[in-house]
Amino acid sequence: MPESRQTQPTDEKGEKTTEAATAPRRRQARGERRIAQLLQAAAGVFCRTGYAAASTNAIAREAGVSPGTLYQFFPNKEAIAVELGGRLLHDAHEMHGQAFLPENLHKPLPELLDAVLDPVIAFNCENPAFWALMHGSGVPGIQQEHEELHTSLLTRVEGVLRSFCPDSTPAELDLVSNMILGIFKASLDLILATEGAERAAYVAELKAVLLRYLEPMITEPHPL
Repeated sequence: MPESRQTQPTDEKGEKTTEAATAPRRRQARGERRIAQLLQAAAGVFCRTGYAAASTNAIAREAGVSPGTLYQFFPNKEAIAVELGGRLLHDAHEMHGQAFLPENLHKPLPELLDAVLDPVIAFNCENPAFWALMHGSGVPGIQQEHEELHTSLLTRVEGVLRSFCPDSTPAELDLVSNMILGIFKASLDLILATEGAERAAYVAELKAVLLRYLEPMITEPHPL
């Protein structure tokens, strides 16, 4: 019988690799999965207890691992919060880019509110840990990045208003933009605390409030 040969593994380019070369990749992939598992567990704990009351032991229990395993990846609770907050902030920036697409500016005001508010509300509902960390952790690294996100969002809102109200002064745009964000944040507290039909009712009320507030200022969309 012909002698059988063991096929040597190849990489994605078809080049031969060795077990020694592929082992670090497997370890890295396992590490990334473990980090994702720990961050998901931390998100659940932060939402239930708040950041201040959360502990690494509670996060480890939520993830189904030992505290020692957790400490292989994160030295403390703050490091977990910074990593989780950083990832959520990155996703929030991307979501804001989708919500404030230039083509939305040519929509009637009710449709514009839908186009902007729906993805922002959906993101916060799908990631309740974002609200818990941004508004209740007090972690310096997160707070600074959150302030930058707030400034970026304020600039986007002012840009929308400027396109509809070109005669408004910078002070007027700043005032109205801050009012819009204040109304939104207060409403989001109620939205996140409810579910189902009650949540949908609060979303509808938020849109109605903003529509009545903005309608006297905005008549026809203006091109950029």
